[in-house]
Amino acid sequence: MTRFWDPDGERYGIPTYPYRLAPEGLATRRQLRARGLRPGGQPIAAQLLWPSRRSRTGPRAAYLYRVDAALPVRPMTPARWAALERALAARRTCPACRRDTGSTIPTSLGVCALCADAPVLAA
Repeated sequence: MTRFWDPDGERYGIPTYPYRLAPEGLATRRQLRARGLRPGGQPIAAQLLWPSRRSRTGPRAAYLYRVDAALPVRPMTPARWAALERALAARRTCPACRRDTGSTIPTSLGVCALCADAPVLAA
């Protein structure tokens, strides 16, 4: 797609490449994470653009970062593990009956399946 080919950044402001045509040495956040790295505060080096039928606002974008400037992922400390466990427990706890359902409460219901199926008691 020549429409998204702008390696100098004249058209889009930053170097832009079509989907799957980024040069070596650049990676998305997910690709960095798969290698055990993180962007580490570096600015966006380039972007990928591709057309999408799902998006109504135009082409989709993925930002690219330099692999050589990426830093290693910070290790999880016991306090961070505890905070993560509390956050996940809050997602499993029904706000109506206060039970841990064992799975995430559906946002469409806002309560567990038992509370959603229970008949509403008229006062």
